[in-house]
Amino acid sequence: MTVDVRLRRGRGALGFSFFVQGVAFALLVTRIPAIQDRYGISDGLLPAFLAAVPVLAGVSSVATEHLVKRVAPSAVLRWAQPVVLLALLGVGAGRGMWQVAVALGVFGLAVGALDASMNMLGVSLQREYGRSIMLGFHASYSLGGILGASAAWAGAHWQLPLFAGYLPAVAVLLPAALLASRSYVDARAGVGKTEQGWPAGGGKLLLPLCLVMACAYIGDSTVANWSAKYLQDVLGGSEQLATVPYNVYMVTTLAGRAVGDLGVRRFGAVAVVRAGTVVAAGGFAVVAVAPGAWVGMLGFTLLGTGLCVIVPQTFAAAGRLFPGASDTAVARLNIFNYVGFLIGSPLVGGIGDAWSYRGAMVVPMVLVLVTLFYARSFGANPARYGVGHERRAGDRAVDVGRGGNGV
Repeated sequence: MTVDVRLRRGRGALGFSFFVQGVAFALLVTRIPAIQDRYGISDGLLPAFLAAVPVLAGVSSVATEHLVKRVAPSAVLRWAQPVVLLALLGVGAGRGMWQVAVALGVFGLAVGALDASMNMLGVSLQREYGRSIMLGFHASYSLGGILGASAAWAGAHWQLPLFAGYLPAVAVLLPAALLASRSYVDARAGVGKTEQGWPAGGGKLLLPLCLVMACAYIGDSTVANWSAKYLQDVLGGSEQLATVPYNVYMVTTLAGRAVGDLGVRRFGAVAVVRAGTVVAAGGFAVVAVAPGAWVGMLGFTLLGTGLCVIVPQTFAAAGRLFPGASDTAVARLNIFNYVGFLIGSPLVGGIGDAWSYRGAMVVPMVLVLVTLFYARSFGANPARYGVGHERRAGDRAVDVGRGGNGV
């Protein structure tokens, strides 16, 4: 299969957008203690500030579902990404609590529109490619997250003010993102993507993927919020060593996503998702029974390797399941990203405080295993990417899973 220059440029531009978002989100979440200190946000009030971001992002994702009926997803993404970057700068530039509240609110609203529109474009672009490329986009996000977290570490190490730490990234990424946005590719009419309205019973069909998405993000937020504390307080690791698990998790996530599309093309999405689920659950099991810090580190490595494939393939499966309403499906599915993020941290923390943090790690393990019951949702007939699947005239909506053609 020959991929034209338009699609190649669109793929590169969208990959860069995922990268920029990874940088921006990492710069925000890794400097939460500094944000709290700068604005004098109490420990009791901090959860409300943090919860507001995913709640507003979920509201914005719903709004984006309706917005893209009037404007192209590329237009939403083109303007949402600069707003995210400017809101990040606003978080570092404010002086009063109301100012950071406004900045975080704008950040949350823009992130919801950005996440939804990015994945809409990814699903439609994958359809035009005719093979799996979604994991590559999310690998770009992971790479951005690693670089963003590294930049945040450098800012904290050199004791830079928040604004000074954020400004270089925004100054470089904002114009680059605007330039790249000129190459975004929207779905073309007649290429397997014409929004036809939400089908009757569509909610029941989408529900399994929503559950998978929420459970995956519960697992992800568990690593993000509790890995350092767990390694230090439960497994007896040093304070310095406790900073390593999340970085290891992010690196393995990047590596898994970088090669994951090859696995989907070779073995199919169902097999890859099942394998990732088993590996992720095994990672939580290793963490729960680990006798020491280094075995715990192995568990977090397995977690990154397994969880990394689930979210991108869930978006891809939603697009394939609803070829006539993929934008709507992606927007609704995206809400459960934030549901999982909201549930995960307090769930594990509450169980850990009330009972045991080792026992708390069993909960996301069980929830991740839910994916096994719904794995067939990743391989519905319209979604199967198979060898020998022939294109018909006027129908280029081919499958992306097994034996894809060349680059």
